[in-house]
Amino acid sequence: MSTNKSSRFTPIIIAVSVVVGIGIGTFYTKHYSGSRLGIINSSSNKLNALLRIIDDQYVDTVNMTELVENAMPQILAELDPHSKYIPAKDLEAANSELEGSFSGIGIEFHIQDDTIYINRVVKGGPSEKVGLMPGDLIIKVNDSLFVGKKLTQELALRKLKGKKGTQVKLSVKRLGEKKLLTFNIVRGDIPVTSVTAAYMLNDKVGYVNVNKFGRTTHIELLNALAMLNQKNCKGLIIDLRGNTGGFMEAATRMVNEFLPEGKLIVYTEGRKYPRTEEFANGTGSCQKLPIVVLVDEGSASASEIFAGAIQDNDRGIIIGRRSFGKGLVQQPIEFSDGSAIRLTIARYYTPSGRCIQRPYVNGNDENYEMDWLYRYDRGEFFSKDSIKLDKKLRYFTSLGRTVYGGGGIMPDIFVPQDTIGSTSYYTSTMSKGLDILFGFKYTDQNRNKLNQFTDANSLINYLKRQNLVDQFANFAEKNGIKRRNLLIRTSYKLIEKRLFSRIVDSMLGEEEFYRYINQTDKTVLKAVEVLMKGQAFPATPPRTNTQKKK
Repeated sequence: MSTNKSSRFTPIIIAVSVVVGIGIGTFYTKHYSGSRLGIINSSSNKLNALLRIIDDQYVDTVNMTELVENAMPQILAELDPHSKYIPAKDLEAANSELEGSFSGIGIEFHIQDDTIYINRVVKGGPSEKVGLMPGDLIIKVNDSLFVGKKLTQELALRKLKGKKGTQVKLSVKRLGEKKLLTFNIVRGDIPVTSVTAAYMLNDKVGYVNVNKFGRTTHIELLNALAMLNQKNCKGLIIDLRGNTGGFMEAATRMVNEFLPEGKLIVYTEGRKYPRTEEFANGTGSCQKLPIVVLVDEGSASASEIFAGAIQDNDRGIIIGRRSFGKGLVQQPIEFSDGSAIRLTIARYYTPSGRCIQRPYVNGNDENYEMDWLYRYDRGEFFSKDSIKLDKKLRYFTSLGRTVYGGGGIMPDIFVPQDTIGSTSYYTSTMSKGLDILFGFKYTDQNRNKLNQFTDANSLINYLKRQNLVDQFANFAEKNGIKRRNLLIRTSYKLIEKRLFSRIVDSMLGEEEFYRYINQTDKTVLKAVEVLMKGQAFPATPPRTNTQKKK
């Protein structure tokens, strides 16, 4: 009898339990998540429902994977200019630039006349070990013809890169050889360096060029500093021009080498990201070494963290032009299919409290994307007075010097872009990259002769006798740029320097390239002047009448 009663009440008990459970769940959802959770859930459900409807009812067959892949970048583009989606096929390449290494065969190449030309073979890499040489033309990959109009940089990288330990067979055409040469190459770890040059400019001043902030950049910098210290370096130039950034951690570790203990380096803060501060720990190896940092409109993100920390702590002098203005922090988040997003989660602030991020409008902000061109048109590259600073965003360094937020790091010493000798002919040929193509072609055709030169100065002395500007003008005319003899004479030195630098880079590498171009680089020369005069440590500004009254 009792068993029958309990059976009758079982459905009622279950129903009451469900109602109570829903009530408790609703209370905690509202209490801890707020009313927006329902909005977010309903919106995401709406997106999922839309995709299901399209897949089920649309008039034509739809590639749903491709549809989602195309939609992801559009959604993130509605947030800010730096949140972005990275497809699985591009993620390895995107990460390898900053990770310090990738797996491949160890060559640098360019594509010309529908053929892969090898520019450089990585020292100690898989290709050098089997005898691949600069100037070789890759004709076949794994016995399949690999030339033609469909050949692209992306396709070439996809074929040549691969998992460590895997093998690829290359058939190459080499100058002087009648038959194709075949090489079986086992892919290995290829180092990606970010300190591209480190040498003494004179007997007292050292120079270090950093082109990105990757996983190994701090270690590379320490090695460079140790080498310069052995050469009795008394002042240092860190060149961050064109450095688009990378890992914030790399920048903070590098700045730590120059700041005394307890100095604030940077802090970050976001809506769901509590304020986090990074301080110097006092273990830096160059806390008293005079330093000058070079920046320009291409210096962004981690470069601005480095420059901002040096400037706000009055640790050194910043020279060049106003930096890019990226003060947003991205968090990488990977998906199960191998793709990823880099989502902006916070802003970073320099020690004085200024945010370097320049203004933007959520969504596809054309003005933001075109800012570099607007700066050029306004004359910012040529005159400090053309730079419009927001006087309301005024901050002060530790010594009381005035600095401004709202759009990049403004250098302490402005050096305008050099326009002497620039003409429409020079601009049009360089914008088409004809100097690069000419440099590759000239190098390939004259490699045996050029191989005898081991440093930039001896190579340049030889090139000066080869009438390269005239050869380049003929080359440019064949590529659609009419020969303009008067303009060529006006721009002669600029064109010559550009061609020389391309050939030096191809034959001798990046450090010799910088050794050559820095000899006449006005920003570098100004930095040397500041260091030689002992002016690398900022002075306390004079007190104003208002400050004196206080």
